Amino acid sequence: MIAATSQNDQQLIYEFVSGNMRSFEQLLNRHKDKIFTSIVMMVKDRNLADDIFQDVFIKVIDTIKAGQYNEEGKFLPWVLRIAHNQCIDHFRKVKKNPSASYGDQAEMSDSVLFTDENAETSIIKFQRASNIQGLLNKLPEDQREVIVMRHFANLSFKEIAEKTNCSINTALGRMRYALINLRRLMAEVPAAVA
Repeated sequence: MIAATSQNDQQLIYEFVSGNMRSFEQLLNRHKDKIFTSIVMMVKDRNLADDIFQDVFIKVIDTIKAGQYNEEGKFLPWVLRIAHNQCIDHFRKVKKNPSASYGDQAEMSDSVLFTDENAETSIIKFQRASNIQGLLNKLPEDQREVIVMRHFANLSFKEIAEKTNCSINTALGRMRYALINLRRLMAEVPAAVA
């Protein structure tokens, strides 16, 4: 057996299908931060993101076990697409049932306060994360989505275009306008990300 850290995603999936649960654990550990961050940036609620994250991986496991996964070499974009769809499904449910709203936006960065760093550093990091989140929330949805996919999920513009069903030029344009808008917003609040 090849060491799990040197295996690509496709090899790990193949081993998982063959019954090796450790391979899926390795796959999950490899991508969980990008996927979770992407979900948090979309739903703006850490507890809700935890729930959606679990739903995403249940769907991923079920799809792979059913033999329906065929995104050879593109596991992360595939899972991010599932996560995006799960978030959209959540918003549709909330829209149909407005009383099903979720909690405090500040929960998104709660874990920052529970690190080994000193309290002052933790508070500064928490404040920066909150300020950046606040600025991103002021962007139009399509611009925020491109920023999240590019900078938090490390997707290429080609992958972003595929996920959002637009051309690469449109994805690039959205990124350009998002950056322009972020600069404008930061100029309005100079200490926002200091």
